[in-house]
Amino acid sequence: MGSQILLDVPLPSSVMDLFDSGDRFHLLGDLTEGDDRWRMIDAYLTYGHPPTDGEVMDRMPNLRVISNFGVGVDHIDTEAARVRGIPVGNTPNMLDGATADMTFTLLMAAARRVVVGDRFARSPEFTHYDPSILHGYEVHGSTIGIIGMGSIGKQVARRALGFDMEIIYHNRKPVTGESEYRARYVSLETLLETADFVTLNCPLTDETRGLIDEAALKRMKRTAILINLARGGVVDHDALYKALSKGWIAGAGLDVTEPEPLPRDHPLLTLDNLVIAPHLGSATTRTRHAMARRTVDNLKAGLAGRTLITGVA
Repeated sequence: MGSQILLDVPLPSSVMDLFDSGDRFHLLGDLTEGDDRWRMIDAYLTYGHPPTDGEVMDRMPNLRVISNFGVGVDHIDTEAARVRGIPVGNTPNMLDGATADMTFTLLMAAARRVVVGDRFARSPEFTHYDPSILHGYEVHGSTIGIIGMGSIGKQVARRALGFDMEIIYHNRKPVTGESEYRARYVSLETLLETADFVTLNCPLTDETRGLIDEAALKRMKRTAILINLARGGVVDHDALYKALSKGWIAGAGLDVTEPEPLPRDHPLLTLDNLVIAPHLGSATTRTRHAMARRTVDNLKAGLAGRTLITGVA
């Protein structure tokens, strides 16, 4: 007999094919608060990352595992899960390279004004080559400041070496082996004041929520560019709009926002010095397939009473 699995959103066929044929699925949006089907649920797979607190868990008295598609579990109350004896799985280290690639994708697109240039090159206004327009900022030889020198931050540093960049970073504490990346630990204040490019590659925690606020943005160079591949909540979006529209910084690249997506009338969406992507950090075919496999394998391990391959609680 298969398991009863709750899904927060419909999954693509490539993920559904990884389950056992006898498994049965329920969609979160189809279950009302008093629905008897809550009691049937054995496992919960979070793909779209809705908030999952103790109240949600208590609706599922037979829940044996929560498996998250992705590394960040800030949407899951892991302490509530621990108290209830529910293991929580995630997918660390599988998306480091792809997310670091996307960090540099946005960094270079913002620095060299690729999106604005693409729009202009397609427009009726582009009738002749003009070497005086759309000047951007040098990437090679510049200083990159990495906030969050974990596994993704280290991969960003590896890429920065290829551009002959000076690498500085800020972390809760200095990391071992920093000489491998020719990286130098500095205070947050020094990083913000020094870096030409500030990349956010840290988790969302109580300490990092709102880390990039108005005061932080005013510390940055007027020629600096901010790149966020962390979580939207690390950046104060109202302050970022002020910084970009008033010229406190030169530009930004965002892969994540809060909320996600931003309201369609959000003022940030009107700015030409912002490059924004719809949360594509790990969105390569190879990486997403590996993440799906690990998510399902964690879920199956929890159902079988085994230790999760990669568990956080």
